[in-house]
Amino acid sequence: MTGRLQDRIAIVTGAESGIGQATAIAFAKAGADLVLAYLEDADAVDETARAVRATGRAAVSVQCDHTLPGDVERLFAAAADAFGPPDILVSAAGRDAPGIEAAEMPDETWETMLRTDLFGPFLCARAFIRARRAAGGGGRIVNISSVHEEIPRIGSAAYDAAKGGLRNLTRTLCLELAPDRIAVNNIAPGMILTAMNQAAMDDPEQLERQVRNIPWRRPGQPEEVAHLAVYLASPEADYVTGQTFTIDGGLSLNVGQGA
Repeated sequence: MTGRLQDRIAIVTGAESGIGQATAIAFAKAGADLVLAYLEDADAVDETARAVRATGRAAVSVQCDHTLPGDVERLFAAAADAFGPPDILVSAAGRDAPGIEAAEMPDETWETMLRTDLFGPFLCARAFIRARRAAGGGGRIVNISSVHEEIPRIGSAAYDAAKGGLRNLTRTLCLELAPDRIAVNNIAPGMILTAMNQAAMDDPEQLERQVRNIPWRRPGQPEEVAHLAVYLASPEADYVTGQTFTIDGGLSLNVGQGA
């Protein structure tokens, strides 16, 4: 991947762990400088920054709650101060499903999920669009969605609604931003071994039960998602916009089998 993103400037949210961390490191290996947005874990984002700098690229870490407009404005101001206008935005920060059925779900749980998994990516996209238009256009937005933008689960109403909304936000932005040559795409992972699947990582029996539903018979790794994000952010993907790219070992095609 060396050189595919040479001298690009990328903002990655959720850069302290999981897919966000892996994507930031992959982007650096491809030649990009990074603005690493994180919520709370400064030690973890420092690890990401060290890995980025080990590739020879620059990294700036910015604490940011991407559900707050003021924090997002501060994030983009820090990016501009450090490097200039960003070329790439990856919205990887998010929360997993709360496991609460809709009839029992508190208002605050619903609102928190929607704000984190949908409102936050919208705020970041809006700030990115304004920055790119001021810079003359061009750019890439990559949203990290989920197979559950299409596949509902019991106890996942808020998460499924947020990810479904993110898919259609991506599609709408594709149409709105084509004149600006800003490409917008979704990546929809299935089971990836990140903190969202910590219980399965800690319990081999649970992991085996879940893997049985995956035709490829293994979970994915964050780095595999990151490699796809590098492609979507690269010049090679110039004609690709408004799409969701599912990376799930065939899981989403296994729904309904055996019924």
